[in-house]
Amino acid sequence: MALVNCGDFCLPSFIRVDFDLFAAAHPMSHAVSRLRAQRLARAVRPFVARGSRAERCPGCRVIPEYCLCAWRPTVQAKSAMCLLMHDVEPMKPSNTGWLIADVISDTSAFPWSRTEVEPELLALLADPQWQPYIVFPGEFVAPERVVNEVKQEAGKRPLFILLDGTWSEARKMFRKSPYLEHLPVLSLEPEQLSRYKLRRSKRDDHFCTAEVAALCLELAQDQPASEVLDAYLDVFSTHYLAAKFQLALDPADPVHTRLTPYL
Repeated sequence: MALVNCGDFCLPSFIRVDFDLFAAAHPMSHAVSRLRAQRLARAVRPFVARGSRAERCPGCRVIPEYCLCAWRPTVQAKSAMCLLMHDVEPMKPSNTGWLIADVISDTSAFPWSRTEVEPELLALLADPQWQPYIVFPGEFVAPERVVNEVKQEAGKRPLFILLDGTWSEARKMFRKSPYLEHLPVLSLEPEQLSRYKLRRSKRDDHFCTAEVAALCLELAQDQPASEVLDAYLDVFSTHYLAAKFQLALDPADPVHTRLTPYL
């Protein structure tokens, strides 16, 4: 079987991936799902992270018996999200950037590279309709760049840039992305500790990507979107962990009923 060399990946010669056709055939697809499809197409060997071998719903990445698709909410948001995703992050079933794209219609997702930056990302950052903030802990940043609140300028909408990866990966992404150096750094100071239990950080004050997005929305006075994303994360975590431990789901429990009004 012949292989076609496509830079850093190879595909069988009879395969042609048309991502516009993919999106048309999958109306529930969004920026993160399309990025996942592109990353899978580049793979030269199977992705074997924990849980990756199980059969999963293509719409929500959860084991089919615990499918989340019927719980995907609808809400309007003034803000937008831009996810810079480390190499294999889009392929992890536990990735919560997918949830952000499910909820916030204006979500963009780009692969991060130390040596290259996609022109579409630069165009997004330069678009005058947006007021971009890169979200990162202020303790690692020059004080003059740090802000702790979102002050919306007339005629602009907030655009939150989230570095999606492990904590060590995010620090590397922040240091080695010179095209972000001119942007203000939004440093979050939330009072609550992280509730996310699928991939735990070593520090309780490190949040998963969806939690960070919900906090950003709250600061931007996008309260309904913040609450819906937070509720959706809880439902996702409940389904994911129930699938992992083969537990029964109760759609009438407080976690599900909190999200029900937005379905």
